[in-house]
Amino acid sequence: MKIAPSVLAADYLRLGESVRAVENADMLHLDIMDGHFVPNISFGPDVVRALRGESRLFFDVHLMLTHPRRYLESFRSAGADGITVHVECEDDVAETLREIREMGLQPGLSLKPGTPVERLVPFLPLCGMVLVMTVEPGFGGQRFMADQTEKLRFLKKAAPGVLLEVDGGINVETARICRDAGAEVLVAGTSVFGAPDVSAALAELQRL
Repeated sequence: MKIAPSVLAADYLRLGESVRAVENADMLHLDIMDGHFVPNISFGPDVVRALRGESRLFFDVHLMLTHPRRYLESFRSAGADGITVHVECEDDVAETLREIREMGLQPGLSLKPGTPVERLVPFLPLCGMVLVMTVEPGFGGQRFMADQTEKLRFLKKAAPGVLLEVDGGINVETARICRDAGAEVLVAGTSVFGAPDVSAALAELQRL
């Protein structure tokens, strides 16, 4: 199991300090939102570049963008190690995944809770990771949708060589549910950065 704390839930007034507090994690998850694909705006390549100087972690960049392909080079140069796009985006998904891999980055593909998991199947050979959302993307602190774990079980069989990541409402209790369904990477936002002791909250998840 790998733990990827989500910067979306960090203290933006002390962002560098927050990221340094989770340096014992496996990845750092960075949600990029355009206010169009999802009803929220987060941050862009400049913030990713600034955080790159504060962390040695694998930067797991999740582009919740209508046209992610336009921004691949910007995030690559900012320090991304992997870039995940959505199957529902308006770009050519296969070409976008190929371009991410050609950049030397890990290509990932995600889907919203309302999207059938079967839509991912044609693209699985192009993926290094698949991200299952267990909340509606756009805002942190939402309630975990347990029914979405069926997608993890499906993907565990359909794509045995692809890393399975899950994001949304992850805490110690829901992490166990996702682990048992086949998840290999847990994105945890509020349960880590919202805890009184960030390092202790991270360690508790890692003990799973």
